[in-house]
Amino acid sequence: MSKGVLHIQLTTPERIVYKADVEELSLPTSMGEITVLPNHIPLIATLAQGEIRAREVGGEKIFACSGGFIEIKPDGTVVILADNAERAEEIDEARADIARKRAEELMKEKVTDQVEYAAISTKLERELARLRVVRKHRNRHASTTPPQTS
Repeated sequence: MSKGVLHIQLTTPERIVYKADVEELSLPTSMGEITVLPNHIPLIATLAQGEIRAREVGGEKIFACSGGFIEIKPDGTVVILADNAERAEEIDEARADIARKRAEELMKEKVTDQVEYAAISTKLERELARLRVVRKHRNRHASTTPPQTS
């Protein structure tokens, strides 16, 4: 491991979503957002729903995640085991918005089962996180893309 980089592996039960060397990594944890730089102290933390940002030499990669665990090792390796994670460009905004609306409608109905309520609430939070990430990604690309000339 060379100094000045972090080796990141973002994995879900289905696949390895991202594996790269990065300069900086920002993650949502149960205690708030953290930014990991080279030579960070070893740490194990709970990954919260939200946005993961990995800054590479050529730019930034953005992901939506929905919980899991993070391990920062002394050698600069960061293992992220996420329940679910998607690259911002993989998220279909229209489908995420439909899923959010469905979850909101279910929340409005009278739910007597606490387990069912927790499941719906978790789904709603996940869809809101996905929408925030895809909209931020879209807006960022719209502002950096030069206008088309005919």
